[in-house]
Amino acid sequence: MKGALLAGALTFVLCALIGHLHPTVYNNYALLADAMRHGHLWIDWPGPHIDAVEWQGRRYSIEAPMPSIVMLPATLVWGSAVNQTLFAAVFCAIAIGAAWEILRRLAVPFVTRLWLCGFLLLGTDLLWCAFLGDVWFIAHVFSVAFTLLALAELLGRRRAWLVALWAFCAMESRFALVMAIPVYGALLVLEAPAAERRRVLLTYALALLPCALLWLGYNEARWGLPNDIGYTLFYQQDAMGRSFGSPFALANLPTQFYSFFVRFPDVVARAPYLIPTYSGVALTWTSPALVLALFARRPPKLVAALWIATMLVAAPSFLYYTWGFAQFGMRHALDFEPFLFVLTALATRRGIGPIGASLCAWSMLAGAWGIWFWKTFYRPL
Repeated sequence: MKGALLAGALTFVLCALIGHLHPTVYNNYALLADAMRHGHLWIDWPGPHIDAVEWQGRRYSIEAPMPSIVMLPATLVWGSAVNQTLFAAVFCAIAIGAAWEILRRLAVPFVTRLWLCGFLLLGTDLLWCAFLGDVWFIAHVFSVAFTLLALAELLGRRRAWLVALWAFCAMESRFALVMAIPVYGALLVLEAPAAERRRVLLTYALALLPCALLWLGYNEARWGLPNDIGYTLFYQQDAMGRSFGSPFALANLPTQFYSFFVRFPDVVARAPYLIPTYSGVALTWTSPALVLALFARRPPKLVAALWIATMLVAAPSFLYYTWGFAQFGMRHALDFEPFLFVLTALATRRGIGPIGASLCAWSMLAGAWGIWFWKTFYRPL
C-alpha cells in the first residue's frame, strides 16, 4: 500500500508540474456541480464552448455526472469557480496508485511495475487528459481510476458490494463502462466457492440496485423519462450529426477503425517534422505496448473475462459518430485500456524483457511528445 501511495503522490506532482493545475474553461462538470448545489440539473450556460443539449428551454449536460458529484462539496466554497483540473490531477494519482496495487497483487516484479505504470500514465492519454482537465478528459480520468479500483478489488478481497460501487462510479464517469458490469459479476461468482456463489451474486445485485434507481431518478429529473436521451439529442443538434436517428451506427465503423489503428501524424518539411493531428493519432503509433496484452495466458478465466470486458466496453466507441475530435492519441481508448493494462500485467509477471521495455519506452516518449506539442502549439497554458 505504501508503494501505491507513493506512486499516486508522484503522479500528482507530475500533473501539477506539467499543467500547473491551470483551471480549464471547459468546466462543464463544475457548472453541473454548482447547479446541483442550487437544487436543479440545468446549467447556467455561458456559451457554445460548453457542450450542453437544449431541452425544453434549458441547457443540460449530457456527460455522465460522477465528476460533478465528487466536486459538489467543493462548490459549497468556490461555487462554479471550483478548479476542475485539480480534481483531474487527484484522480489521475488515484488511477496510478490503484494500478501499482494491482501489479503488487499480481506479484509483478518491481522494475516491471515501474515500466507498466509509466506506460499507463504517459503511454496512454491518461496524463494528457489529466493535465488539461477539460470536461471530456476528466471523465476519462475518473473512469480509469474507478475501473482500476474495481479491478484491484477483484484481485484482492473481492468484496462484491465494493466492486459494484466502483463499477457504478466508473459507469457514471463514462457510460461505456456499463458494459463491464456483468463481467465483474461473472468474475465474482466464478472465483467464489460453490457454496458462496448465490450469496455473492445477490450481494452484487443488491449493491447495484440503489445505483440503478439513482440513475433512473437522474434521467427522470432531466428528461422526464427513465432512460437517457441526452446523447441522441446532442447528436441531433450537433453540426457533425443529423437531425434524426442515433449517434451509434455500423456505418461509423470504418472511420473509427481508421482513427484507432491507422491515423498517422502529419509530416512536414520543417521542425518539428511530425505533427500530431488535432483529431488524434492512432494507438498503433502512440501506444504500441498494448500489444503485450496479447501474450497473457493465465489464469484463463481472468484472461477471458478481461478480453470480453475490453471488447464490450470498446464497442460503443467503434460505433459512435465521432472519434473524440480534439485529442492526442485516441482518448476513447481509455474506456477499455484498464482491462488491457491488467492483461499486460499478467503477460509480464516474470519480467517485461527488452522488447516489452522498448515498447513501453516508445509509448512513453510518444506521450511526452504529445503533451509537449499540445502545450506548445495547441493549448499554451
